[in-house]
Amino acid sequence: MNISSIVIQAKSMHIDEIVEACKQSDFCDYHFHDTEKGKIVVTIEGENIDEEMQKMKRVERIPHVICADMMMAYSEDELDAERSKLEAASNVPPILNDESVAFKDIEYHGDLKKKKGM
Repeated sequence: MNISSIVIQAKSMHIDEIVEACKQSDFCDYHFHDTEKGKIVVTIEGENIDEEMQKMKRVERIPHVICADMMMAYSEDELDAERSKLEAASNVPPILNDESVAFKDIEYHGDLKKKKGM
């Protein structure tokens, strides 16, 4: 299952018409809009990326839509793959288990303000 958010851009005078089209559609779910900025937020769902892209094209074909851009995407399959990688990975970096390395000799780069040369 894939879920993606889409921001639709349109002229302010057409927002209400597009919002109504989204609400009545069977391919997207309307969430909110800003008439002044000419933006509408909807989500689409699909079993795979192909189904999502078909729905995205349907959103783009709504009359008066200037553009529709995918902003955020969630893919169940990708999430499961990343979870598997995390579960298989060691929780402790090897250098921390190496008794021949003194902790004072481990260079930490998590705080760029304290990094040498900055």
